[in-house]
Amino acid sequence: MLCHLPYAEVPISSAEDFSRSYEITIGMAERGNAETEVKVFACVGPYPVLLLGLAERYGLSRAVEIMKGGMEGAQKLVREGKAVAIGEIGRPHFPVPPDIWDASNEIMRYGMELAKEASCPVVLHTESSDPAVMLDLASHADRAGISRDKVVKHYSPPLVLNEENHGLFPSVLASRTSVREALSKGDRFVLETDFLDEPSRPGAVMNINTVPKRTKALIASGELTEERAFRIHMDNPERIYGISID
Repeated sequence: MLCHLPYAEVPISSAEDFSRSYEITIGMAERGNAETEVKVFACVGPYPVLLLGLAERYGLSRAVEIMKGGMEGAQKLVREGKAVAIGEIGRPHFPVPPDIWDASNEIMRYGMELAKEASCPVVLHTESSDPAVMLDLASHADRAGISRDKVVKHYSPPLVLNEENHGLFPSVLASRTSVREALSKGDRFVLETDFLDEPSRPGAVMNINTVPKRTKALIASGELTEERAFRIHMDNPERIYGISID
């Protein structure tokens, strides 16, 4: 799953700029599919932190309009079959003033509403998660009318139990400790590396090959069966994103 992030070469000053930026991500996914044996699926949306710079330049009301326009551009790509989800969307992962926080939640819910219309999931980038945060995010999903299991919490701790994730779908960072804790609770999660492909930080956050390496090692050690591995890596993403991996 290739998630969209902002590109320095495409500064955002209007909703139309998002569309130009998304095309870079879509192009990378298409190139990956054409030139490798890997199946690449794209996820596009206005990165939440962009709201701060837009608000400084244009005022908060106009910034919200631009971000919502970015959501609409992302939905269009999903409906055209070029992307399978809207994301990473959400709210800043660090403290912000109350007006920015409220606006971020409004924008996030709008993205959820558009995802419901397009019958696709959203991938959320937010502050660090715990059960209380997951419950708050679930309440926003309910207000937007999107099913909680179509809300993927990116960079999630191993909050696999329903009382921990409140119906949201955790995408767990694939550290050894987190994977083992997640497996001890069940199979309702997916794994991620949050690989950035940042030349100045090679391998950040986790190297791109971490998930398959970790999975093979756990199968070899007997800690993970192939049946459970297929549920996590194939059945779950196929159900969440409405895709076919096989």
